[in-house]
Amino acid sequence: MKLYSPLQKIWKKLGISILAFSLAVSFLAAPITAQAGGTVDLMQEMENRKALPIQSNEIENWPQGPQVGAQSAIVMEANTGTILYSKNIHEPLYPASTTKILTCLVASEHSTLEEMVSFSHEAVFSLEYGSSNMGMDVGQSITMEEALYGILVGSANEVANAVAEHIGGSIEGFAAMMNQKAEQLGCMNSHFVNPSGLHDDNHYTSAYDLAVIARSFYQNELLAKMSGTPTRHFKPTETQPDDFILRTHHKLVTNEYPFEGIIGGKTGYTSTSRQTLVTCAERNGMKLVCVVMKEESPNQFTDTINLLNYGFSNFSMVNVSENETRYNIDHADFFQTNNDIFGSSKPILTLDQKSCIVLPRTASFEDATSSISYEVEKERQIARIDYTYQGVYIGNAAIHLVENTVSPYDFEKISETEAETGEEAESGINTRNNQETDNSTITEAAPEISTKKEAEQEPIFINIKKVLLLILSVAGFLILLFFGKALIQSYSFSSKNSRERRKQQRRGVSRRRYRRRPLSTEVPRYRPSSSEDKPRKYIPVEEDEEDEEEMDIFF
Repeated sequence: MKLYSPLQKIWKKLGISILAFSLAVSFLAAPITAQAGGTVDLMQEMENRKALPIQSNEIENWPQGPQVGAQSAIVMEANTGTILYSKNIHEPLYPASTTKILTCLVASEHSTLEEMVSFSHEAVFSLEYGSSNMGMDVGQSITMEEALYGILVGSANEVANAVAEHIGGSIEGFAAMMNQKAEQLGCMNSHFVNPSGLHDDNHYTSAYDLAVIARSFYQNELLAKMSGTPTRHFKPTETQPDDFILRTHHKLVTNEYPFEGIIGGKTGYTSTSRQTLVTCAERNGMKLVCVVMKEESPNQFTDTINLLNYGFSNFSMVNVSENETRYNIDHADFFQTNNDIFGSSKPILTLDQKSCIVLPRTASFEDATSSISYEVEKERQIARIDYTYQGVYIGNAAIHLVENTVSPYDFEKISETEAETGEEAESGINTRNNQETDNSTITEAAPEISTKKEAEQEPIFINIKKVLLLILSVAGFLILLFFGKALIQSYSFSSKNSRERRKQQRRGVSRRRYRRRPLSTEVPRYRPSSSEDKPRKYIPVEEDEEDEEEMDIFF
């Protein structure tokens, strides 16, 4: 038997330890090296994506936008729908958890905040391992309001599933509602199969479609508020026993990346989709929606900041009613005449006072091209003026009937004192309540006018259609009356002429049949030639034609 000295035993243990340590280092170093290699590849892909063309930069006289590492990106003005920046905006990509803005939009339209949402076994346990959740258990329930906060702040996938089952009956049924809503909003390259955004080859959308959905989403004040909430405290209830706080992952909302005017947003990530981000911000009346898809962290946030700054720095909102002269209501017969039949010059049609378009700061309103469209759906809207700049749609202005057009109008004579009071009111001097008048008809004849603005907003409404129909009806009646009279007169003259012709024919026959001729033996008739004291001298008298006619008539 071989014996080892104590020193040899020490060296042996030391060698075994070194060998074990070497094996351990080798084992751990392999994944780290692979991960490092993978990170290098991802960063290289991001750099390659920066070289992709930016379509909006190809527009003549359009502000040049920044290069970003996202595969697809868009900046859209939410009020007008104007696209300020576009890079591969129609390419179908995987949206990950940004899907949830559509989930919450559909849920808000088909539920109330007080409804209770219960969690089924399918909703809780159908998730992938490690996916985001807020720890809800089967059988628990929360209000719809808490559920929406859980989805938008904590990106909780089991809550999205529970909401889908509550509203759509099943996840598949709710997905059908999502697709229907997307189509209604005008999405062109989208298809959704679940409410959470977990990866599925048939679950995709585009940056443009996601911006269209976000535009509708941020018109809902409650949803906008929820998406801009950094943290949400959930307190225990009878149906949910836990006390916990959720925190959003959107670093512009948490102010880790400070940004002026931030409203809210939604993050998204899967290993396939990479980083996706939807953000909304507002400055000086301009509300921008920014979407970046397939980016690497943390560049989804820096890209968003650069794109939003590009939009706010290079574009501005321009009010149409304050600048439009080509369709000026006071000069265009298309809108109205100068005065209505009561002598009022107030318009019946007007441009929407709130309508704005988006223009580059280097362009003026006169550089925009306009066209009128009569395909409108809103009540009281007559037409719409669409505006473009360099072929890019930049907004529209509605032409509609003036509201509050029915105003009292007294045709009684108004005294001079009242007229003067009315003029002072129109000049912005509200002295009617401070003056006393001896004429009692002043108060009865006209209502009080408090401000010039209120006076200007009381046009007299004339129903042109009814007026025209009335005029046409009266004109038609008069025409029929005229032709009737002419027809009766024509018939009367015809009958009279016929009777005259028959009468003349009878006269001719009577002359031939009954005319008496003088006899040779008849003693001629004489008449005295002068006075009676002279001897009578008889002069024969011949019958004239008038006597014959009288005789004819007699016979």
